[in-house]
Amino acid sequence: MKLACQENLVPGKSLEEKLYRLEKYGYAGIEFWGGNIKSRAEEIRRLCEQSKVKPSTICAGFRGSPLDADKGQRDLAMADIKELLEVAGYIGAIGVIVVPIFGQPKVPDLSPWKTAREIEFELLVKLLKDIAPHAERANSILLIEPLNRYETHFLRTLEDAVSVVKEVASPSVQIMADFFHMSIEEVNIAKSIEAAGPYIQHIHLADSTRLLPGYGHTDFEAGFTALKKIGFRNYMALECGVPGDPDLELPKCAEYLRKFI
Repeated sequence: MKLACQENLVPGKSLEEKLYRLEKYGYAGIEFWGGNIKSRAEEIRRLCEQSKVKPSTICAGFRGSPLDADKGQRDLAMADIKELLEVAGYIGAIGVIVVPIFGQPKVPDLSPWKTAREIEFELLVKLLKDIAPHAERANSILLIEPLNRYETHFLRTLEDAVSVVKEVASPSVQIMADFFHMSIEEVNIAKSIEAAGPYIQHIHLADSTRLLPGYGHTDFEAGFTALKKIGFRNYMALECGVPGDPDLELPKCAEYLRKFI
């Protein structure tokens, strides 16, 4: 298991400076926001090749929505996601994090034929089956992220996300587990991680308060023990608030988490 941090959490006027700080803090990876990342791909690849800190993942950054009722919005989302997958492969990141939909359904409820959620499930599986070969050619993975009930009506647990991945049946479509969302939705985080097993290919770290690990009541020791049981070896990236000076808080967080790794 390797610690990573989202780029925006790290102080510094340049990527080179951020990479230097992360290495000094004790992190092995850096996660990038997907917005405009194509224009930065050359710089990211060059600087990360010279650094011990490597790209872990690309987080979202696409336009449209994969589960929009408007086909134009769906097409826009999938075209952007394809481009992001190509960039991820180019810079050496594991993959691209995708939330299928925020908020309430955008497709109609067509009961008694199909509910909105049933339509969304089938549509998502179809879209992911179509994009999986593209992800494979790009040497990248599309990582589905379940959110909590306050941010989405759709995929909210690891089990929900795994049910989609099993239907798609491609190694290029897997899931990401976020400790903050799990602290709301999972009855037992450790058991949920063990049940999701090899489908988990990336982790987001945040405490129950959505602050740095150690500033809430999430049991990271139990969660990390479960990750070790399933053989997880990839990056775990901070996606959270930093309550104080990052130059002090980020290395302190790395030290705290390494106790459980």
